Amino acid sequence: MKDEMTLAALREQINELRRLNANGEIDLSSEILLLEEKLRRLTAASYAKLADWDRVKLSRHPQRPYALDYIPEIFGNFYELHGDRIYGDDRAMIVGLAKLKQRTVMIVAQQKGRTPEEKKERFFGMSRPQGYRKALRVMKLAERFSFPVITLIDTPGAYPGIESEELNISGAIANNLQEMSQLKVPTIAIVIGEGGSGGALAIGVADRIMMLENATYSVISPEGCAAILWRDNGMISEAARALGLTASRLKELGLIDEIIPESLGGAHTDLQETAANLKEVLIRHLSYLSSLSNDELLKERYARYRFIGRYRILPKE
Repeated sequence: MKDEMTLAALREQINELRRLNANGEIDLSSEILLLEEKLRRLTAASYAKLADWDRVKLSRHPQRPYALDYIPEIFGNFYELHGDRIYGDDRAMIVGLAKLKQRTVMIVAQQKGRTPEEKKERFFGMSRPQGYRKALRVMKLAERFSFPVITLIDTPGAYPGIESEELNISGAIANNLQEMSQLKVPTIAIVIGEGGSGGALAIGVADRIMMLENATYSVISPEGCAAILWRDNGMISEAARALGLTASRLKELGLIDEIIPESLGGAHTDLQETAANLKEVLIRHLSYLSSLSNDELLKERYARYRFIGRYRILPKE
């Protein structure tokens, strides 16, 4: 985003004044308040006019919180589970048990890396077949013990390498879609960053689908779309607009249920505020879904997905 450097410089200036003010030698409170108000004003104006491609870049921001940043802020007693019991583990997919307001839930989350070593370990957040099979294994475990399932989506897509093809990535994704549609426990999916293609959808067939306001959710990346449709990398911005991948557009189309507000300037500016907003939404929706019987839950889920993809027949001329 073109204004990001200006806003970042202003934040750094405010932080520097706070450090000087903490020494107690000079009272800089009034100057800090003026700069904070200026930051809020500039940030609100800048983010109100973001183009779709700007949202994509924001969803990929290098400081944007990942699943393992949100989990300790929202849940308690997280206990990670490993392995698909068929081939092995996949570090791009994090699964485990946790507490949400004293209730046990099963978490399934995609995790990117920050350092080069961690990015390599976690395959840049792109899960392989064993990751999706691990996710399904713990979802079925959650169903056995009546634990709600909460998924945090953040991936450019499933891992496209030879290893994935050899282990049947398309079959693993397809199986997850089918099984998630029939789970007899409440399921909530939240797109916290990038929601890319079938790699995201494989843990996204839920009773409720929400997005953080600067997240994106699409069948293909803008880069891939521009390459296929126009064979022109210069059409990326146009592709992003055409894909309708922003939270506001997807809410308008009825593909997601709620937009979760982020801290002003993006989730990376205040993890605690964004996590608090996310937690409130989770508790509210889980309270309603937990009040339904299994039959009611499945009927509502079926109706929700039947509603997607409406069309109208134009009269013949």
